[in-house]
Amino acid sequence: MMPAQDLTARQLLDFYLEAGADALVGEEAVDRFAATDEPAPVRVTRAPLPATATADSLRPLPAIQQAAPQATDDAIMSAREAARGANSLDELRALLDKFEGCALKGSATRMVFADGNPEARVMLVGEAPGRDEDIEGLPFVGRSGKLLDRMLAAIGLDRTSVYIANIVPWRPPGNRTPTPQETQICLPFVLRQIELADPDILICLGGPSAQTLLGIKDGITKTRGRWFTFNSGKRDIRAIATFHPAFLLRSPLQKRFAWRDLLSVKKALAE
Repeated sequence: MMPAQDLTARQLLDFYLEAGADALVGEEAVDRFAATDEPAPVRVTRAPLPATATADSLRPLPAIQQAAPQATDDAIMSAREAARGANSLDELRALLDKFEGCALKGSATRMVFADGNPEARVMLVGEAPGRDEDIEGLPFVGRSGKLLDRMLAAIGLDRTSVYIANIVPWRPPGNRTPTPQETQICLPFVLRQIELADPDILICLGGPSAQTLLGIKDGITKTRGRWFTFNSGKRDIRAIATFHPAFLLRSPLQKRFAWRDLLSVKKALAE
C-alpha cells in the first residue's frame, strides 16, 4: 500500500470505509455510565489533509445509494414471505438479490449466494463472506477457502461434490461479525436454501453457523464432532459442526480435531 502522505483525501476515505471505519469519535473518552443530565463535551479535531490533495480530491463524495433499512421485525417477516415464494434455488437467488431488508446489501460489493453442486449430498454453511468472497461473489475463495478445499480433498470431495453457502450472503463492513438482527433477517433465505438443496449431510462451519442452524448455545469446542438432526422442512437431515477454516488458520493445532470430524462425515457418506 502507498504511504499515507502519497494518498489523496478521497483514497484515504475509501480506505477507511473499506476497513469499516464509518463513524467519527472524539479524542477524549466519554463515561456513558456517569450520572449526568448533560452529555460530556466531545472535542473533534480536523486531521490535516495530505500534501498531495488536489481540488478534485476535495470535492464531496457521492452519496451511497441504498434503500432505507426496514424495522427488524418487518424485515424478518418480509424475508420469510420472500423465501417461501421460491420454488427453486434460481428463484431464491433472484428473490434474495432483490431483497432490500438487510442494510449489509448497501455496503457489500455483491451478493455471495453459493458455490458447488446444488445436487450434492453434502452442504456446508459458514457465517458470512469476507473480502475475497465479496470481490468474487463466491463463498470460501480466500485463504480459508483454499484450506477448505484441502480438507474436502482429504476425504475425496471437492466443489463438484459439495454445495457451499453462508447464513449471511453479504459481507459485513470490515469483516466484522454480523449482528444478531442481520443474521435473523437473512436466516429464512438460508433455511429455504437448505430445504431446496436437500442434502443428506449438513456441515456447519464454525460456532455461529452451528448455533444459528442447530439452535444450540454451546461453543464450537463442545459442539464439534457431534451429530445432530436438522429438520429442513422437507425431512430430517444429519448435521455436524466443525471448526471454521479461518479459525484453523489461526489455531493449526486444532486441525487434528477437524480431521476427526471429516472422517466422521466420510463414514456417514459410506453408510
